[in-house]
Amino acid sequence: MNVPTNLKYTKDHEWVSIDGDIATVGITHFAQKELGDIVYVEVETLDQTLDKDEVFGTVEAVKTVSDLFLPLSGAIIEFNDALDGKPESVNTDPYGAGWMIKVKIANVDEIGSLLSSESYTELIGA
Repeated sequence: MNVPTNLKYTKDHEWVSIDGDIATVGITHFAQKELGDIVYVEVETLDQTLDKDEVFGTVEAVKTVSDLFLPLSGAIIEFNDALDGKPESVNTDPYGAGWMIKVKIANVDEIGSLLSSESYTELIGA
């Protein structure tokens, strides 16, 4: 199971890459594998400020639709437009081309509530 050590994770299977006060967010390899073939990613919260754990969008797979939960409070400043034409990037490259949003972090103290790669690996039993 691919769980990069340079990222942070949530119990809801989102990954977070932090660069200053900007967080890039996507779903983990484990999550995309569980969902199956992803056919659509919807984020209607661009330019909105949301609290940690609020739903920021949905990901649709062939058999199901799942909510996406914001791992850190902040303003959603960018959506990965490439996913409109290639949602399968979430399956093929979840930690690269399959990223979903960028968030301007409102409360850096929340970073401490995210899981390390070791804790996330333990959570998923990998």
